[in-house]
Amino acid sequence: MKMSGNTIFITGATSGIGRALAEAFHARGNKVIIGGRRRSLLDEVTKANPGIDAVEFDVSDPDQIARVTTHLIATYPALNVVINNAGIMPFDDVTGPLDDAQAVHLINTNLLGPVRISGALIGHLKQQPEAVIINNSSVVAYIPMSMAALYSATKAAIHSYSLSQRFALRGTNVQVLEIAPPWVDTDLVYKSGDARAMQLEPFIAETMALLETATTEVVVEAGRQLRDGAGPNEHAVVDYLNRMIVDNPLPGV
Repeated sequence: MKMSGNTIFITGATSGIGRALAEAFHARGNKVIIGGRRRSLLDEVTKANPGIDAVEFDVSDPDQIARVTTHLIATYPALNVVINNAGIMPFDDVTGPLDDAQAVHLINTNLLGPVRISGALIGHLKQQPEAVIINNSSVVAYIPMSMAALYSATKAAIHSYSLSQRFALRGTNVQVLEIAPPWVDTDLVYKSGDARAMQLEPFIAETMALLETATTEVVVEAGRQLRDGAGPNEHAVVDYLNRMIVDNPLPGV
């Protein structure tokens, strides 16, 4: 994708990967609009980065998505890049009863949110000379983490949806890319400083470099082993990853 001169909407951009991507694209000469639930954090980002605009909304709410996407089309007619980054990562326990409210909120946020946003903006994107949809999944889309089983499943669904979306939009001006991060030390759960996590700054630098030539997916080197572990022999990789977490639990979990 071209890395400057775009008008970019990024969801979940008040912290972590979303904010870092917003600031990286802003620094490269793009018009960036960030979305998030918390006005105080949106204001913090825009104050620190003059020229970035913000819209307050909840990606899990279809009515708010409809309102915000209508506003975006009217206010930013050059909008040509959408980055579906917003997500939550609650832990769950598949050996016990389901927390139904948590599960519904997770699916609405991580899966239906990106699907609804893409659906609301696709007609507009098709009218642009060059357009890109970027869906943020995870390496746990390929090798799931048992302690976040439903989160992993939503990311697997986003990967699958991106494959279908890319094929369906073949021959159009809309490119579909997928970013599949490894464990990055952000506050998605909480910022732990765990040595096993990739630091945010090198992750963003490598991701931005890969986006320049990407045609399908972006996987940094630190995530390549898990990405490539999926397939006929994935059961051993799933067992290895989850035993490593059980034997060396995350701090505070």
